[in-house]
Amino acid sequence: MFTGIIEEIGKIKAIRQGSRSVVLEIEATKVLEDTRVGDSIATNGVCLTVTMMRNGYFLADVMPETMSRTSLGDLKPGDRVNLERALCLNSRLGGHIVAGHVDGVGRIRDKVQDEIAIWLTIAASPEILRYMIEKGSVAVDGVSLTIAYVDETVFKVSVIPHTQEETTLTTKRIGEIVNLENDLIGKYVEKLMQPGKARNGLTLDFLQANGF
Repeated sequence: MFTGIIEEIGKIKAIRQGSRSVVLEIEATKVLEDTRVGDSIATNGVCLTVTMMRNGYFLADVMPETMSRTSLGDLKPGDRVNLERALCLNSRLGGHIVAGHVDGVGRIRDKVQDEIAIWLTIAASPEILRYMIEKGSVAVDGVSLTIAYVDETVFKVSVIPHTQEETTLTTKRIGEIVNLENDLIGKYVEKLMQPGKARNGLTLDFLQANGF
């Protein structure tokens, strides 16, 4: 699990191409502290397993399923990526619970400066947008953000100056794609509310009575 609070911007050192998968070599410093082979590092929001570590970089495999669902297949040597180590249970949860399992990609439709903030409008499929609500959370390239607006085709987020400096988000250009992961809670609730899926009396009335 992750929080969506980016710890470091890494850089793609090299990409080893397989027939359908790749091995990424990623330059990093901070996220390698206390990291061991087998640990997880979210890379642009995608949970990757560290397979090898050297001074100043690590290696991670990207499987065909991940290549098809995320933007990692579009990376090139020199590209910058958002990095975050897995959450420790004694850490503050500064963003929201992020699994690192990307639901799909979105495309930046618009980018507008609003005093110190930057508004991003991101187009996504109905299958992704259905789980979004205003004031809810979404991970965009691994960054925990609050949804300010959502309709049937796009959603909007406001990126504060600190996030602009600590992530790659606002360096993205209109037309570029980003990885999206919805809040887990909405997906679990939807499944439990399906006919025949309710357990222990879970109903819409129960959820409303308990603040959901």
